[in-house]
Amino acid sequence: MKILKYPEKVLRVKGKEVGFPLTKNIKHLIKEMHITVKKAEGIGLAAPQVGKSLRIVVINLEHLGIPAFTLINPEITFFSKTQTDLEEGCLSIPGVYGIVARPEKIRFTAHNEKGEKVSASADGMLSKVIQHEVDHINGVLIIDKIKKYTQGNEIRERHFNT
Repeated sequence: MKILKYPEKVLRVKGKEVGFPLTKNIKHLIKEMHITVKKAEGIGLAAPQVGKSLRIVVINLEHLGIPAFTLINPEITFFSKTQTDLEEGCLSIPGVYGIVARPEKIRFTAHNEKGEKVSASADGMLSKVIQHEVDHINGVLIIDKIKKYTQGNEIRERHFNT
């Protein structure tokens, strides 16, 4: 499965809600997204990054002891006032990294692959990854949020006009 690169238009489109029960095509898409993010050595991937304007994200933080999981139609319902800065990159904008300030803690709701509604809290790296991926399904990219570029500033100046 190919990961699309900026400025592909689908990366700027708000994803459509996914209905239940999941179709075979959606189940296959989710499986392929999990394979793709692992092959790319990424920690998260959103459906728009593979050309599908849908509200699906997969998270892969297995290196931190968190099993890989899928969020369907996720919504962040609470953001803490405390923010922390973290360097972020994006599989759809290779070579560009920068400092992004994000709320330290969040609460969110989503559906799992069985269609069950789940609610949970997240902090630290998990919070940051979920926020980054939810941005993707809302058409928002890190180049919209970076407050200081750490790598790739010349790429930004040449290609993004930001």
